[in-house]
Amino acid sequence: MSQGYRHTVGSCTYQFENLAQLMAKATPARSGDRLAGLIAQSAEERAVAQLTLAEVPLTTFLNDALIPYEDDEITRLIIDEHDLKAFAPIAHLTVGDFRNWLLSDHATSEVLATIRQGITPEMAAAVSKIMRNQDLILVAKKCQISSAFRSTIGLPDRLSTRLQPNHPTDDMNGIAASMLDGLLYGSGDAVIGINPATDNVKQATNLLHLMDDVIQQYQIPTQSCVLTHVTNTLECIEAGAPVDLVFQSIGGTQATNDSFGFNLATLAEAQAAALSLNRGTVGTNLMYFETGQGSALSANAHHGVDQQTCEARAYGVARKFNPLLVNTVVGFIGPEYLYDGKEITRAGLEDHFCGKLLGLPMGCDVCYTNHAEADQNDMDNLLSLLGVAGCSFIMGIPGSDDIMLNYQTTSFHDALYLRRVLGLRPAPEFEMWLDKMNIMKNNGQHVLSGNVPGPFARSLHAIGGN
Repeated sequence: MSQGYRHTVGSCTYQFENLAQLMAKATPARSGDRLAGLIAQSAEERAVAQLTLAEVPLTTFLNDALIPYEDDEITRLIIDEHDLKAFAPIAHLTVGDFRNWLLSDHATSEVLATIRQGITPEMAAAVSKIMRNQDLILVAKKCQISSAFRSTIGLPDRLSTRLQPNHPTDDMNGIAASMLDGLLYGSGDAVIGINPATDNVKQATNLLHLMDDVIQQYQIPTQSCVLTHVTNTLECIEAGAPVDLVFQSIGGTQATNDSFGFNLATLAEAQAAALSLNRGTVGTNLMYFETGQGSALSANAHHGVDQQTCEARAYGVARKFNPLLVNTVVGFIGPEYLYDGKEITRAGLEDHFCGKLLGLPMGCDVCYTNHAEADQNDMDNLLSLLGVAGCSFIMGIPGSDDIMLNYQTTSFHDALYLRRVLGLRPAPEFEMWLDKMNIMKNNGQHVLSGNVPGPFARSLHAIGGN
């Protein structure tokens, strides 16, 4: 049973009823937790909660479930699959000790790889709450996570992009034009992924064929994905559609995922079906998950747990399925959950840190909605910080404006900026293809060709001739 916590500062004693309340009060301020009535009432209370949380032993998180074991399949997944052997080297630490150890030279990339299965999402969330932004960046940078399907994502000194050619009416010519635009800017090595405007099996199948035709015709070492519901993807597979990746938005509680219309068994079924197609060339990671702080609260499925901890629990779901890609759509849900640029920046760094610490190939949709107190300069700042932190991939959208989903994110130019300023390169297979197609030379300079590659030019000429 969850115990209470108390901490005295001078003549004032602060009481925290249980671990969930302590975690919530220790969380850096954000509008979602304020909306849920979970936020600390003052900066002093938040600081005291952080001091108190720092003294909590890591073993507490194995014995004091924030959401009861019998009520939630995500809790059961986290507890049942916890690796005690991997946990043993850090089992004696408190949350504060864990922070200090993560920042130390003893916590090398190699050592962090050996303990990741011993870290629960709640432990990752807890330690993030007492870390500065630079701490989150430093530790995330040390976590080296790679995954592969037709391209290899997450290798050191690499930055991949999801080419996101969304269109408000799913017009095939409009989508194809955006795909060409992105490829000519060196985008698309993580995935060519479309959010369909009309979300049904027939339309998903049409879009899958469009992307597969382009990938096969130009021999592009990447993968396609229609970001439709997992059950639609299952039907596409059964109908013989060319499915590369299985997509699903996921949350950190069973009730959240129930509201999304799936459970862990659904994901396992879809993963097995996609694996049976054997479409990967350099790996078999084929799940693609998107998350976002506030999803559990927006579904009234947070169980009184703060939104950042719920988010970390979603990474426990993702880890189960060895995904190719995971990204937090950090500012997409809106200012009710992350109010301004400062809150979005903090959330993006927290999410990236927790995902990497837990062993996920973590990317970020660096984004905001137009009614948030944020602008593109805020996104430039977060993009730059995530690049330093070793983010695996970002989004690439024409002009950074998604005209179908109506939100602001990162453009093809933004990826070029980050690659140039930090010396990052595309996925190795895709980099070789860019060189072969004379789109961008494999010389580390990220200089684009001034001409349309011959194969693309011939296709465009054929269209013009018709």
